[in-house]
Amino acid sequence: MPVRPTAVRTRPTALLTTLVALAALTACGGGSGSDANTLKVSFKQSTDNSVRVMDTFLAGVKKQFEKENPGKKVELVPIKAPDSEYYTKVQQMLRSPKTAPDLVYEDTFLINSDITSGYLKPLDPYLAKWKDWEQFIDSAKTAAKAEDGKTYGIPDGTDTRGLWFDKDIFAKAGLPSDWQPKTWEDVLSAARTVKRKVPGVTPLNVYTGKPAGEAATMQGFEMLLYGTGDGTGSGTGDGKSDPLYDRASRKWIAGSQGFKDALGFVETVYKEKLGPDVSVALDPNIQTIVRGDLLPKGKLAIDLDGSWLPQDWQKGAGHEWPTWSKELGLAYMPTQHGQAPGKVSMSGGWTWAIPAKAANPDLAFEFIKTMQTKSNAQKWYIANSGIAVREDVAEDPEYVKAQPGIKFFTDLVPSTHYRPAYPAYPKVSTAVQEAMEGVTTGDVSVEEAARGYDDTLKSVTDGQVIAR
Repeated sequence: MPVRPTAVRTRPTALLTTLVALAALTACGGGSGSDANTLKVSFKQSTDNSVRVMDTFLAGVKKQFEKENPGKKVELVPIKAPDSEYYTKVQQMLRSPKTAPDLVYEDTFLINSDITSGYLKPLDPYLAKWKDWEQFIDSAKTAAKAEDGKTYGIPDGTDTRGLWFDKDIFAKAGLPSDWQPKTWEDVLSAARTVKRKVPGVTPLNVYTGKPAGEAATMQGFEMLLYGTGDGTGSGTGDGKSDPLYDRASRKWIAGSQGFKDALGFVETVYKEKLGPDVSVALDPNIQTIVRGDLLPKGKLAIDLDGSWLPQDWQKGAGHEWPTWSKELGLAYMPTQHGQAPGKVSMSGGWTWAIPAKAANPDLAFEFIKTMQTKSNAQKWYIANSGIAVREDVAEDPEYVKAQPGIKFFTDLVPSTHYRPAYPAYPKVSTAVQEAMEGVTTGDVSVEEAARGYDDTLKSVTDGQVIAR
């Protein structure tokens, strides 16, 4: 979920590319030129040409919807782009009724920014009449709820995170096949053992730096930060401890020892050369490299990553790997010193939202209802390697046994945390990535990186900061 820096200069070729992109957005948008019987649905299309999980799912829902609603047509408008570019293009589309689609796929990471900008329509009047809304778990419902108390998006699943490890590499290193670290030091110790006994492989991957974007913040840093003494207590939406944001004062937290400890872990990984080479770690394609090359080819021992990885390894996906469940083990990420609750996970996910300038909002919600029936939701969770947010699906034996690992990641939900994804969060996330990148390259110390973060935090939040 990268938040890429903007260019300092606009070269002629870059300007031409921008103009062409804007022209394409105008051509594919909804709004004033839309047919009242045609629904335009915008979504993120994978940049990997062989991975079309969302396309396949939506094509099936489109066919069902058109059959059940004679005379209505669904136009799918895929946006093929990395996350950061997708966010930018969507926001450009949402600004005008000429380009706004009727339904848009919104990351919970950025939805509050779009809500604050007035780009999205509150869905409460629709939800009050939709019985299926009762099946959605409470924590998932809060993912698209704004500070005004209104709901602006329907979650289509969530995710959790943990440690993936290569059983063959572990066997060569003399490590157990049922490995479960109890502390951060246990994780580092295993990585050091791999480095010593199995040369030629990467011991541990922790996403870091600005090129990895939100993957660095969420899969990397926050999985550490929320396991420190500053971040115990599960579920940041329930009023318990949150190491990034103080909900009582509505201010962001600076001067945290947990923040420094998390940076220290990242520094150790790269200083001791336990992670990928820095040039690889800071490659914008690092996530594809990890799930498409390093893990399937037995080049990576431990990966701190998400529940969704198997979607790339299924038959017909981008990097088929039919034996992955036999070759990889799963372990939860421990808290820093093994303190309660002993394990950590972060959760996010995406939602379907209706733009404020949509031409056909009522039709859009009817499409959501078709897309989010129990049957269709279950198909999507399984196809996308997602975690169910409908209680009736989570309890369905067919869902539980559909894919190896689903039960493991679903069981992490009680220990999970949700980001404080308020409007300032994207800028806060970028500041985290900058701090991580500094200690990854060795350009700054942990203390310097933490001070730099605190200074940036004050700037990007208009001084809404509280010292811990």
